[in-house]
Amino acid sequence: MSWRRGELWLDADLLWFREVAGAPAVAGLAPAPARALGPPPGLTASRERRAAWRKRRYARRVRATALVLSPALLFPLAALRGGGGGANHETNALAEDPPSLTFHLGSGMVEPVARLEAAARSTLPGRVGDDNVVAADGWLSTVDWERAHPGIAGAEVFQKIEWHHATSVGLPYAGRLIDGTQLPLEGPDWVTWDPVTDSVPNRPNRLYANEHTIHTIVSVVGAYRAANPDAPRVVIGDISFKGGGSMDEHASHQNGLDVDIYYPRRDGTLRQPLSPDEIDHRLAQNLLDRFVAAGAQMIFVGFSSGLHGPTDVVIPYPNHENHMHVRFPPPGG
Repeated sequence: MSWRRGELWLDADLLWFREVAGAPAVAGLAPAPARALGPPPGLTASRERRAAWRKRRYARRVRATALVLSPALLFPLAALRGGGGGANHETNALAEDPPSLTFHLGSGMVEPVARLEAAARSTLPGRVGDDNVVAADGWLSTVDWERAHPGIAGAEVFQKIEWHHATSVGLPYAGRLIDGTQLPLEGPDWVTWDPVTDSVPNRPNRLYANEHTIHTIVSVVGAYRAANPDAPRVVIGDISFKGGGSMDEHASHQNGLDVDIYYPRRDGTLRQPLSPDEIDHRLAQNLLDRFVAAGAQMIFVGFSSGLHGPTDVVIPYPNHENHMHVRFPPPGG
């Protein structure tokens, strides 16, 4: 026996109609004992399914509430929906200070999340609908939200950048990093690549740098993608460990001033190219030129990459056939 749509079960807290409370007492006799027959086999499964449904519905309402209530909760929400929070993910996005650089991508445009939230409050009247989310000024229908902001509905939200004033100590191949800034695992214009596991994304601890390095990376890849709308997101590899120092796979990358940028692939796949034939040389040269213009001190490229630039900056070097190694000067000279 199992529950079917259209059937009605009594509340679990009430007696089942076959659960006899006991026969009435007769003069001179004790009341007959009650028979504990219990619910039929299908009722237990039905109750479990209904409890699971209520739990899922509650979880959806909680996540929807967080989406409109606070932009500081947007990234944890995205992590929950995507099954994030593994060993390689840091969940430090619940800081109380307002986001310093939170990206919200929709309809090809990047806008600050706080501005979108303010727009929602100013354009949507408070109301109660069938399927609602809670806003700071009342209840908003999700249907009205999508009609008022068609480009925002379903848009991807990225982790904010927590800026720190870092100190790059020593040399790129003999140094360390104090209080570095972490590049998020992905953004509107980039993804990160782990050269050890050959997979996306990179591990968070390998993405720390001087804030000047992070700012330049974000600015360059943003301008590059704006100028090349059809270009795939830029694949970014290792930068430095959180505290700098010796890094596996590298002789340098020790003080937050080096970053590996993988050449764009002709097929647009977000992974490293495996041969020069897979490189989109036009896009790769455009990206390199932008890092040169942004003040890169040195850019190491592969001998067969076909890339070129000022001879004192762009330097052919072994083992750089799939990526350019961009080095920035220490801030302040």
